[in-house]
Amino acid sequence: MEELPSFDPGHAFFSTCLSILEGLLRRCIERANSAAMAPAARLEGNGQMRFMSIITSADVGVPTPELMEAMGRLADREIKAGRMIDTGGLMPMATGARVSIKGGKLNLLDGPFVEAKEVIGGYAIFEFQNKEEAVALAVEFMQLHIDFMPGWEGTCEVRPFFTPDMEGACDPHAAVVA
Repeated sequence: MEELPSFDPGHAFFSTCLSILEGLLRRCIERANSAAMAPAARLEGNGQMRFMSIITSADVGVPTPELMEAMGRLADREIKAGRMIDTGGLMPMATGARVSIKGGKLNLLDGPFVEAKEVIGGYAIFEFQNKEEAVALAVEFMQLHIDFMPGWEGTCEVRPFFTPDMEGACDPHAAVVA
């Protein structure tokens, strides 16, 4: 293990760490001041539902700077409107691990995972009045990829969160919850 440099606030290591921490702190403060950070109980009685958008693609390329900027503007708008709860991009599969159960035994596999055809690249959690609003934003998000990353192919899956009032919703024979 590499030893850390002696503390020198001007050292590149510490200035980089401080820069990263300042960015994280600024983001936490912005979210704490946002209505989007209200607890899950906020959903009770207000008619809103939480949805997760999951982005998958076989294309493991890095988003273009233009796409990143456009996604940032969309995220800022949704945070200010109080609809976006959380979002994040995921690191490449080579940095991950899988824990699975097979034959009653736990198995651990470090990345990369060659058998993966599509990779989860990121997610976002929103609060909307209904599924139609969630799908409309997914369409807008995917249009950004067409506009700013031509040739990219992928999917945005939109799924509602389970809540206690959805008893039976996980039954494949139950009526579809909108």
